[in-house]
Amino acid sequence: MRPEIYALGAAKRIEGPLLFLKRTVKAGLNEAVEIDDGQGQTRLGYIAALDRDTITIEVMESTRGLALADARVRFHAEPLHFAVGPDILGRVFNGIGRVIDGGPAISATRNFRIDGLPINPAARSMPTDFIETGISTIDLMNSLVRGQKLPIFSGSGLPHDRLAIQIARQARLRDSAAGEFAIVFAAIGVPYDTADRFRRAMEDSGALEHTVLFLNLASDSSTQRLLCPRYALTAAEYLAYEEGKHVLVVMTDMTNYCEALREVSSSHGVVPSRKGFPGYMYSDLATLYERAGSIKGVAGSLTQLPILTMPSDDITHPISDLTGYITEGQIVIDRELDRADIYPPVSVLPSLSRLMKDGTGAGMTHPDHPALANQLYASYARAVHVRVLASVVGREGLSGIDQQFLDFGTRFEQDLVHQHAARTLEHSMEIGWQLLRTLPLSELHRLNDEQIIRHIETAGTT
Repeated sequence: MRPEIYALGAAKRIEGPLLFLKRTVKAGLNEAVEIDDGQGQTRLGYIAALDRDTITIEVMESTRGLALADARVRFHAEPLHFAVGPDILGRVFNGIGRVIDGGPAISATRNFRIDGLPINPAARSMPTDFIETGISTIDLMNSLVRGQKLPIFSGSGLPHDRLAIQIARQARLRDSAAGEFAIVFAAIGVPYDTADRFRRAMEDSGALEHTVLFLNLASDSSTQRLLCPRYALTAAEYLAYEEGKHVLVVMTDMTNYCEALREVSSSHGVVPSRKGFPGYMYSDLATLYERAGSIKGVAGSLTQLPILTMPSDDITHPISDLTGYITEGQIVIDRELDRADIYPPVSVLPSLSRLMKDGTGAGMTHPDHPALANQLYASYARAVHVRVLASVVGREGLSGIDQQFLDFGTRFEQDLVHQHAARTLEHSMEIGWQLLRTLPLSELHRLNDEQIIRHIETAGTT
């Protein structure tokens, strides 16, 4: 390893979280540094850019009060690391991996790079096996499987934070590995009251015992905002690949992360792309999302539920658009459902889990689960179409069957989508069968005869 190198008097200027140095020493990209301000305070940072004459350092803490003449920079000769161990479970960290719960220091057994473990793509295994979140519209209609990355698309003012807490508290495995399940929860760029609500909710429910909580506040620097998900994912990789646990990572709000990326890239002088975001945002997000998965021969897995708020509810916005390209589906939160007091206001039709087929069905959930989900989706889609038609011609102008579908759509939202308490998959499926019993048998095209006899006709439906 290269000996540590010091630079004194090389600081040229400070712009926001960025410190620019004359390139008087040999250093590498992403190398960790310490900045001594000459007054007893030390700030951490890392090398974000290099050119012929300048070293650009992103400072992880405020640069306020940092005098250029007194700045002494120590180069670590290695990237930023996170010291982890089994006792990280139940602990609360800030966005750069420092304990903030008042407890003892972590008894570290490993020291991992925060930019992720190098994994041979050939060593990855296909995501499989169902994770029960307790949310009917996810478990039944858009199932989450171990190793998947399934984002939640929301909007400003919608209850995505409430949903995030609920999933983190009640998510579980359904097999013998249930004791090996863990949660990593990263709150990115949130107000203090929101961070406090996350913390208290996990403590009061007892879920903090199997959770690692990262809290990055809106008042923290944009650099910390960029590092928070990397520290969280490093903790998750340790738990998954070293401790053999099945880890669910909930990250909210990734829009705050992208806004910080735009701010920092602008300070770097990067030419902006769509809506001012840097052209490299796709590859940057991929470095986070692609850390989900499972490895052949390794017991654990890493699953992601990133949450983002779409500016102006625009699903084509660069943040949601690029996220959709990288991940395996999306869960969409709907403002109209929220206005109708439906919770959680998940819009089933634009939502999708591309890996649902790999974690549901015989031997995994229930043999009839995929067919039930397909039939409910098709029936609700028709109900929404009929609802639009009724707005033009009125209910009286609809056929008898269309009126049945109109009623089905209302019951679907009130009985299946709307919920406050956790539901098992079996409970969600029974609600689904009850809803289908209100429709004519001739309209149940996604079910086979055996399924109709077993679940519809034997229940007394004519």
